[in-house]
Amino acid sequence: MPDTNDDNDKGWIADVSEQLILANLIAAKAAAQRDLDVLTFVDVLPDGSLVDETRTYGELWDNGRRLAGALLAHGMRRGDRFALLMQNDPEFVDCMVGSSVAATVYVPIDARTRGDKLAYMLRFAGCRGVVCAGYALANLLEVAPGLPDLEWIWVTGAARPAGAAPARVALRRLADVLDAQVPAVAVAVSDPAEPMQMLYTSGTTGDPKAIVANYMRYTMIASIAPVLGWTAADRLYTGLSFTHANAQIITLGNVLVLGARGVFSRRFTKSRLWDICRRYGCTAFNLLGGMTTAIYSEPPRPDDADNPVRMVLSAGMPAAIWENFARRFGVQIFEFYGAAEGGMTFNPPGVGPIGSIGKPPPTMEARIVDEHDRECLPFERGEIVFRNADGSCPPVVYYGNPEASHSKTAGGWLRMGDIGHRDADGWFYFDYRKGGGIRHNGDFVATAFVEKAIAEHPQVDDVFVYGIAAASGAPGEKDVVAVVVPLPGVALDVADLYRHCRRMLEPNFVPGFVQVMDAIPKTASEKPQERYCLDFFRTHPEAVFTEAQVTPTAERRSS
Repeated sequence: MPDTNDDNDKGWIADVSEQLILANLIAAKAAAQRDLDVLTFVDVLPDGSLVDETRTYGELWDNGRRLAGALLAHGMRRGDRFALLMQNDPEFVDCMVGSSVAATVYVPIDARTRGDKLAYMLRFAGCRGVVCAGYALANLLEVAPGLPDLEWIWVTGAARPAGAAPARVALRRLADVLDAQVPAVAVAVSDPAEPMQMLYTSGTTGDPKAIVANYMRYTMIASIAPVLGWTAADRLYTGLSFTHANAQIITLGNVLVLGARGVFSRRFTKSRLWDICRRYGCTAFNLLGGMTTAIYSEPPRPDDADNPVRMVLSAGMPAAIWENFARRFGVQIFEFYGAAEGGMTFNPPGVGPIGSIGKPPPTMEARIVDEHDRECLPFERGEIVFRNADGSCPPVVYYGNPEASHSKTAGGWLRMGDIGHRDADGWFYFDYRKGGGIRHNGDFVATAFVEKAIAEHPQVDDVFVYGIAAASGAPGEKDVVAVVVPLPGVALDVADLYRHCRRMLEPNFVPGFVQVMDAIPKTASEKPQERYCLDFFRTHPEAVFTEAQVTPTAERRSS
């Protein structure tokens, strides 16, 4: 592909095969619709007002080349990694395009991540740099001294970055990069099989794994709009994080490939979601199970059904509220199931049974299998597995973890790690996560990080984290319980423990319940016995505390 600049953008249209690569796709869109405000990013200010920022295709293409030029000037080479530590900010997408131009690999990390978990994710991925939101900089600088590979940090926001980075780390404003002249830089990626990003899993049973995702897979998933019934006339919305495949590919990717327009909340807001959809004329949006229940739990309003949304794309809509949700808000429910590694089922509105995750598309085959890989009978529970319709298995590569990569596709099937069943008509249902992992509000909680943070509290002697059925009723969701044993002779200050958790953990990892016990029941091999903890939880309510019980309302709001 030739070098391009403002004078010749309109004269260059990428070949269809080249548009499998994000930078080429954006270049082609910019040539055809340079001034279209394709992306709108919305935030809710403290006074409740909505403020937005947009990106046109021209801005995405220009900013992408500016960022690519700066990446190359920093000595970033093909395949080198850098992290995106931010919410759903416009700069996130700018960086996606810039990385594609420069043939680097971006690593999305939730802006709330901090401490040991943040250090681990940056260190494991070998990130040479971080594009960091100003509001996340303090957490990054705290761990930066222990990151020998870190060479540079670019910070969003107009002000000079606050805080000091290690002397070896170049700290600059991202605005200085985006204010530079657009360089004539060629798109370096030529093969859609090249790595595009490293997308971290939630780390259900240990340290999160990093999926090496290529351009081909991104574009394939970003091309399912016709299956969902979306057209270029739709305006798609999501409040999910770009650090998850759902928002970054299902919404953002399909917006870009389809040629529609998208609206993105910088942070999820259940109370203003419908106001945002009304303001911007959104016709469809994505939700995960726990979020669906949270929206439904909002006090009913007379104008609930007075909105432009025709479809909610849901992953985990509780069957108990499915029909009431659709009726109350005047929408259709399209239920689907999938994972960043692959595998997908669809239950279009009015087609499959209430509560079903659907059936696989014609390009895939799905089964429910037992521990011996025998296919289960209808209504018999087993693991959900997938393979391509031609008998091949979708490839999965976990960075630096060949054993996990092999296990994920053992026997030629993509193993989802989820337990489900199918009915007599072949409709699939999700039941729970294999191994009892804790999925809370759509995220799988890494219990090791929670336990470590709590164990560092000065009054804690021992801790064990487990999950109980979520009060929301969302399928597969759990509420987090921390069993805490105080130091001998110490009366545990539960309110202070919650403040500690708020400082050390991302909000979704903060336990919903603190269960105080004299000792944690364990096996001879020192493995905590969850069932005895659960029995205690049920029979000793006086020893179980919530944050609302021990912390003033004003303090919780400010945390």
